[in-house]
Amino acid sequence: MTRLEATRVIVGLAGEAPIVASLGHPAYDLFAAGDRPQNFYTWGSMGLASSIGLGLALARPDIRVFVLDGDGALLMNLGSLATIGLLQPANLVLIVMDNEEYATTGGQKTPTAHGADLDAAARAMGVSRTATVRTEGELRDVAPEGPAVIIAKVSESAPTAKPPLDCVFLKQRFMSAIRNPESALSGAAL
Repeated sequence: MTRLEATRVIVGLAGEAPIVASLGHPAYDLFAAGDRPQNFYTWGSMGLASSIGLGLALARPDIRVFVLDGDGALLMNLGSLATIGLLQPANLVLIVMDNEEYATTGGQKTPTAHGADLDAAARAMGVSRTATVRTEGELRDVAPEGPAVIIAKVSESAPTAKPPLDCVFLKQRFMSAIRNPESALSGAAL
């Protein structure tokens, strides 16, 4: 399965749930798969989508939160796996698109291309629910009620579209969509 195909599965499964996407290809694919106010594109923060999604899940235990991260981005922030393992947030699903390369910066091989196992790393850090999937069917079977950390082995798919770069608009739209009472747009139609 390609990363875009996997992203389309997640968008379909998420329904109205928020999705936080890592800077670069995960954000591009999320935008192409279906832009909506509940999507949060983490411009300027590679490696932090898992932390942002974790924070949202902890702050809002009443909603299910999806995070789309790349293998390279998650490798930059393995501390989020340790925190997920410690806190075990039942409402968080972290999907790591593992294509074994830093696609946004030119295709350099990530440690997963050399045998690093993100599923094993998540388990070693105490994450009790993990899975590695290779097909759209397997992905549908484990998400959204499945493991807290899902490693999706994907092939590269070239970006077809990029989200807007207006970070303020995207943040306000997202905060309103998740009904954050401090959003400047709460109650406003978007």
